[in-house]
Amino acid sequence: MLETLTQGFANARDRLAGKRELTEAGIDEALRDVRLSLLEADVDFSVVRAFLARVKERALGEKVATRARDASGTTRRVTPGQHFVAICERELVDLMGPVDTELARGPSGLVSVLLVGLQGVGKTTAAAKLARHLCRLKRRPLLVAADPYRPAAVLQLQRLGEQLDVPVHVGAAGEAPPAICAAAAERAAREGRDAIVYDTAGRLAVDEQLMQELEEIAARVEPANTLLVIDALMGRDAVTVAKEFSGRLPVDGLVLTKIDGDARGGAALTAKAVTGVPIKFLSTGESLDRLELFRPEGLASRILGMGDVVGLVRDFEEVVDQKQAEEDAERMLKGQFTLDDFLTQIKAIKRMGPLKEVFAKLPMFGSLSEQVDDRELVKVEALVGSMTRSERARPEIIDKSRASRIARGSGRRAREVHDLVTRFGKMRDMMSSLGRDPGLLGRIPGMGQLAGAGGAPDPSAFLAGPRSGVGTGAARGGAARARARQKKKRKQSRKDRKRGRRR
Repeated sequence: MLETLTQGFANARDRLAGKRELTEAGIDEALRDVRLSLLEADVDFSVVRAFLARVKERALGEKVATRARDASGTTRRVTPGQHFVAICERELVDLMGPVDTELARGPSGLVSVLLVGLQGVGKTTAAAKLARHLCRLKRRPLLVAADPYRPAAVLQLQRLGEQLDVPVHVGAAGEAPPAICAAAAERAAREGRDAIVYDTAGRLAVDEQLMQELEEIAARVEPANTLLVIDALMGRDAVTVAKEFSGRLPVDGLVLTKIDGDARGGAALTAKAVTGVPIKFLSTGESLDRLELFRPEGLASRILGMGDVVGLVRDFEEVVDQKQAEEDAERMLKGQFTLDDFLTQIKAIKRMGPLKEVFAKLPMFGSLSEQVDDRELVKVEALVGSMTRSERARPEIIDKSRASRIARGSGRRAREVHDLVTRFGKMRDMMSSLGRDPGLLGRIPGMGQLAGAGGAPDPSAFLAGPRSGVGTGAARGGAARARARQKKKRKQSRKDRKRGRRR
């Protein structure tokens, strides 16, 4: 996802590595990589030129603080390259935002959404995803199949509606889309539905007949929200389409689909800047839960290879029970974590979406996301699923004979069974050690940024923002207590050695 953009900014950051100051020549050299990646990603040329000019102006005009305090109060050195990346992040957020993801209500309180767009951009799937989103908001939506032209379009929406347990309004044979939508609006009022999503027809290209039909539908039902669905794979054509639709209809927002299948991402950066119409939702994958509220800061952070912790936490909160997660964490830190618990965690991760997307949202791991293989989770799930209840509770009892039986049951090899048991044992021992000594997490290489000890920021610092300071006091307090304990131990150790010499 957006690999072309990410690589361009990474190259620019590398060019500034080791530089002691941001000079105009150094900035121009770094921006050359950014310019190439933006153009290759199908970002409109006028947008590229304006973006680069703002970044350069800011980079030359801002005073660079060589030292700054992080969320835990620790003073850290800030390099010119890091300052350049921070400027790029702010400009990317400004380019794609601001945005309001709330759906407006009509005079009667009805949330009505008219989806428009070309054929094949994913309107029908987006309609079902929006219906699920409305269900999560405690709404009672009605889906409307207003595309009688595309073969199986009505059937597709009916099947999706069955999965969601959401009714689908279908017009009579030969009924025109405006009449179908008007009848659906009457049905929603009659049945007490407080939300309605219209899935309209598209064309291979924008034409007069399509626009007249959509204008007539809008006049008949007066939707509170008109959302234009754009395929991220359309590249620069997405801007042309957005301009034509917004010129004829009062478009309130964009739904960007197939963003996970696009390595370029030009539509995400260009559509808002050129049309002035904000992106409201990102649609990724085929499953109905893969609809994200658009967050410019989250996408900007992922483009720059810094992950999106807030987005990851939101995904996690949707698929896990908070109380159960707290109980699991407590048992894990006591060393009581079993392979059954491990299997539960794997299933939760799978519900969060493809493993590549999960890793892309993790700081420091975004560049490794392409190396992640979802089949590894399937393999582990098969291995654990072939174990008995006692083997999952106490993996250490798995000997050569048991490993052979598990391997046969899962279609794997005995060596893979032993590898899994060994890795799980190490993980359980490590978590148990963390439970006994919370300060240990800050001493594990690469884990300092996720620890609340040793002067590193605690996890809440990622969510609270740079100025709120939430969790900062707890982090400093935990670190101070850990240092005090270590100092006390060293003092006692010196006393013991002195006593030993006297004897």
